[in-house]
Amino acid sequence: MEEKLRALKDELAVYMDLYYASAVLGWDQETNMPPGGAQARADQGATLSELAHRRITDDKVGRLLDDLKAYEESLDYDSDDASLIRITRREYEKRVKVPAELVAEIARAGALGIEAWKEARTKSEFSLFESALQKLIDLKMQYAECFAPYENIYDPLLDEFEPGVDYAQISAVFAGLKPELVKLVAAIGENLDAVDDGPVRGEFTDESQMAFGRIIAKDLGFDFERGRLDLSAHPFTTGFSHDDVRITTRTLQDFLPSCLMSIIHETGHALYEQGSNPAYYRTILAGGASMAIHESQSRFWENIIGRSRPFWEHYHPLLIEHFPQLEGVDRETFYRAINKSYPSFIRVEADEVTYGLHIILRFELENDLFNGRVKVGELPDVWNARFEEYLGIVPPDDAMGVLQDVHWSQALFGYFPDYLLGSIFSVQLWNKLKEELPGAVDQVRAGKFDEILGWHRQKVHRHGTKFTLPELSERAVGGPLDWQPYMNYLNAKFGELYGL
Repeated sequence: MEEKLRALKDELAVYMDLYYASAVLGWDQETNMPPGGAQARADQGATLSELAHRRITDDKVGRLLDDLKAYEESLDYDSDDASLIRITRREYEKRVKVPAELVAEIARAGALGIEAWKEARTKSEFSLFESALQKLIDLKMQYAECFAPYENIYDPLLDEFEPGVDYAQISAVFAGLKPELVKLVAAIGENLDAVDDGPVRGEFTDESQMAFGRIIAKDLGFDFERGRLDLSAHPFTTGFSHDDVRITTRTLQDFLPSCLMSIIHETGHALYEQGSNPAYYRTILAGGASMAIHESQSRFWENIIGRSRPFWEHYHPLLIEHFPQLEGVDRETFYRAINKSYPSFIRVEADEVTYGLHIILRFELENDLFNGRVKVGELPDVWNARFEEYLGIVPPDDAMGVLQDVHWSQALFGYFPDYLLGSIFSVQLWNKLKEELPGAVDQVRAGKFDEILGWHRQKVHRHGTKFTLPELSERAVGGPLDWQPYMNYLNAKFGELYGL
């Protein structure tokens, strides 16, 4: 069996090389590529995506998986070899249903879609993106049909980012959480003036924001010898191996938390990628298990750590050094300012309470789009109507509304719910971490994150893609995903902030 396993790893090595080469092109498109390069980049990305798809779905891979079935069943489920075979089989059986030509066309349309979205967002004109979006949705409908029959046509798209988790399961979680979020938003709304975010609004230079953010990213554990930080239209993280992980942010000169919290958020993703087991290099086990688990890491560092009082007990003096205009703002005032909760338009700048409603809106809207209940041309009006229903405000233009996120331009339908699932799981991880590391809060207060990162390395990072969200939840926190601890966390934190 050793020879067969080696042969499978050889096939996976080429597949992963192609996959990461495509990721390099994607990173370059969003950070350095001139706009005129869009068509060539689309064609290059399509070629690499098709080649990678053909590699993972080759008959040779299928035969090797068949030959290794008995060996897999003889091993412990959690073992590296059994997991490698199991996860490769899952990907093979999924990908083999999809024509390579469709994979290439989706990649090409996504690369062109990004450029259409950038122009539309800059000009705040949805009509400039509408045809590109319609094409992407049509292509993803074709993709979903490859997996018929299904309970919901949205399920195959969700499975891309959260294997084994479907619409019914996610909807059940959000159905329990949504009314509680609405109730808390309403309660805070009756006492909005209790927290003032004036101190984080003003004039903050790009250079100071980036310099401060780099220091914090490094302190949290981001290895700049194996990664870098750049600017892009929408913050993101991408990795080409555990030794090359790139993060980006964007700056707003009149609102300090935007850049800073994006850097901390993306650092959480990057720590996960850099923490992948080196033994998984060039195999399908490398990287993060699912997007909800990935988001649990980014949301953990951004919110539970980066927006906490202990964190700013340590970093407040350094904050003043980089932003002297805040010298008269004491630590408690700054802490309250970066945690002000109020309905706002932009998801990536939303506070912890309203953020969940941003995600639920997108989840419900995607489901309606793919089930034919909403048409692409109706999106701006439907978006605005639901935004008013959920958050009580109406976006003033398309850039602040339906065009604010990059995801749809990349054909990433089904990703959004993972932001909230990850936020929920991050609190369960934090509760378990404090139980097992009683001094964790004091370590944050001292600006020491090695043990906290080490705990995540042991519980989450080292497993790579071995486990689904339900499996990892059982192993890491001893139970299933549960929204109630998340709601308890929000009620406690914001109840204290707003005197509820």
